[in-house]
Amino acid sequence: MNILVVSSSANGDSSVSGQLAGRFVDSVREANPGANIVLRDVGANPLPHLTHETVAAIKSDPATPAELETRALSDKLVGELQEADVILIASPMYNFGISSTLKSWFDHVARAGVTFRYTGSGPEGLLKGKKTVVILSRAGFYSEGPGAAMDGQEPYLRAMLGFVGLDDVTWIRAEKLAFGPEAAAQAIEAAAAALHGLARETLPLAA
Repeated sequence: MNILVVSSSANGDSSVSGQLAGRFVDSVREANPGANIVLRDVGANPLPHLTHETVAAIKSDPATPAELETRALSDKLVGELQEADVILIASPMYNFGISSTLKSWFDHVARAGVTFRYTGSGPEGLLKGKKTVVILSRAGFYSEGPGAAMDGQEPYLRAMLGFVGLDDVTWIRAEKLAFGPEAAAQAIEAAAAALHGLARETLPLAA
């Protein structure tokens, strides 16, 4: 089994989403020692944002040195996705959305004719048959109630994952992290338990 773990927090070792991703990896290695795990931390090692000098590498044939370098990076990131049986995305909420570093990752992997294609009936995702797990860490409470209207994180991720064909998604939410130490601890442990169970019960079946 090949597992791709994409982390995207700027908070380093203090990141809740990063810590949960690490605990998931530990559980996977315990349940499936033979799993091949690729760690792609775009929070600690940010990808360059696309600019007018590099965007052509994603949209058409690259020509300049900057475009060729960007295409090589995109090919590597896409290859990690294509080879993965399971994809874990650890996403903290920043200002009601995803981090800019995770957005840049999507910008590099969403490529027409490679991870999706346009058809007569609309776009079709090409990354089919993969299991995806998404960790959402949030200071507030946005999964339901009044805060749901401010959630620009989960809807965007649902749209992008579905767009490239990743429609088998399990969502793990760690919310209310700013509601006091007890609420935060409960949210983190509940998320960790769900991830542990997922690693032990669901993922080995994908091997």
